[in-house]
Amino acid sequence: MNIDFRTEYPRPQFVRKEWICLNGVWDFTIDDAHNGEYLGYQLKTEFDKKINVPYCPQSKLSGLGITEFIKGVWYTRSFNIPAEWKENGKRTIIHIDACDYFTKVFINGKAVGTHRGGYTGFSFDITDFITEGENRISVNAIDDEKDKKIASGKQSTEFSSYECFYTRTTGIWQSVWLENIPASYIKNVKMTPNAKEGELRLEVSTKNAELMTFKAEVSFKGEHIITEERQIDWDNAAFSIMIPENKRYLWDTENPNLYDVKFTLGDDVVESYFGLRDIALRKGVTYLNGKAIFQRLVLDQGFYPDGLYTAPSDKELEADVLRGLEMGFNGARLHMKFFEPRFLYHADRHGYMVWGEYPCWGLDTCNHDTIFASMPQEWLEMILRDYNHPAIIGWAPMNETGYQVDHECTKFLFDLTKAYDPNRLFIGVSGWAHVPGTYDMCDTHDYEQDVKTFRETYLPLAEGKAISIPDGYTRWKKMMLETNEVCFLSEFGGASWVIDDDKKDADWGYGDAPKTEGEFIERYRGLCDALYQNKAIGAFCYTQLYDIEQEINGLYTYDRRPKFDPKVISEITKRKSVVEE
Repeated sequence: MNIDFRTEYPRPQFVRKEWICLNGVWDFTIDDAHNGEYLGYQLKTEFDKKINVPYCPQSKLSGLGITEFIKGVWYTRSFNIPAEWKENGKRTIIHIDACDYFTKVFINGKAVGTHRGGYTGFSFDITDFITEGENRISVNAIDDEKDKKIASGKQSTEFSSYECFYTRTTGIWQSVWLENIPASYIKNVKMTPNAKEGELRLEVSTKNAELMTFKAEVSFKGEHIITEERQIDWDNAAFSIMIPENKRYLWDTENPNLYDVKFTLGDDVVESYFGLRDIALRKGVTYLNGKAIFQRLVLDQGFYPDGLYTAPSDKELEADVLRGLEMGFNGARLHMKFFEPRFLYHADRHGYMVWGEYPCWGLDTCNHDTIFASMPQEWLEMILRDYNHPAIIGWAPMNETGYQVDHECTKFLFDLTKAYDPNRLFIGVSGWAHVPGTYDMCDTHDYEQDVKTFRETYLPLAEGKAISIPDGYTRWKKMMLETNEVCFLSEFGGASWVIDDDKKDADWGYGDAPKTEGEFIERYRGLCDALYQNKAIGAFCYTQLYDIEQEINGLYTYDRRPKFDPKVISEITKRKSVVEE
């Protein structure tokens, strides 16, 4: 099996030249008893197994494929530090872009830091722990999908996968890499566009840079547009760049224009990019740069047959964006998982609108102490990491939690998110328990397969009448009476369709499966038209882009072969909605 160790630069929106990829073959062992540190595993130079990082041990691409429960793991490998990395007070940073769940990192046998959370990256300054030449990194990860204090998303808590729960991920599943930076450096630049005014707001955070000059140089397709400089005060700076009126190229789904921007602070140089775009909601209708747009989304859960949570290549990350576009969708719900930054980079480049979601399943969302202990920090880490991506138009931290959920936490997440990002859309709980003050869009999940019943369920909304949603999923009824807003069918469809004989016994999906391909196409057309022809529906998300293990309701198979003629599906998906007229 050919292994792509994912050696492309992992952080495409904040690029520095001096870096070393540590992906590759590492020594590995399982430590379910959690006594490895006591036994001195952090000092070992080899273990009983080898693993291909960044793939998790449950995946085929890891070289292991151990699918039973794994509660603890250890990794180790050596690495070399170039002599010039120790010159002029430079600092060396270790990055681990995702490791599920609790991680402790050792350099040359000494602990350098810990991180809690399985979906966001973390970094440590290891300058004082390394020497010129050969060094050693050891990583310990502890994970338990059955622990109600841990968000596990769609990872199965049973021994095997079932229904819409799939093979687990333990330990490292994104890139591990080293970065060399000057003593005075840029920590972060928050970029907020205002397309209407042609403005880019910059909020700069630095380290050891008091009274230094920060410079931002904006260009578009190689043409210099504007340069602005500011003096750093208390390691921060905030200012706006006004793009000349004749040089304003907006980012949208048809023309995803991206500006390049270079940030300079002394010897620190960072390459980045941004999109000039506005997202807004008026009476439930989405407006992109002032123009009404129907969100034609598809559910993408970020699983891969050989890599599980980890795409087998950067090309495959981009390919999933292109597959969604091929079927006529203009975006996706990135469902119950924080997708890696390179996926978002490709979404930015191709004008593919996405919603960022938290993998809340697995958490005891009824327990105040449990949910507050971990979720807000993980959620904020995601927003801080992904804020600058123009493709992200909305956030949704919860999925299908009922009214027993801790509403104080949902409200807190709304306030926390809006404090940092007041411009994007927000749904506190997708599909079910809508609590006043915790959402911008009112949404529901409906897997009704009968087209006539599906259409008639939502017709009263177009007349401004309240409706009752089956099973008490949401409080639409109350919300519609009070606001009369256009709504979002954020999950629908989901019918299974099998094209491989070996999947005939694993055809899990929603409702009754169509008997013929023609019946599937007509059902898809009917369900979509029922939404397009209803002025009270402003967005949808179809379930789903591709099959995953036993869930066989994708438009593509798990190995990404189209089940239907993409041109036929695309023609249906791209039909115009009445809200766009």
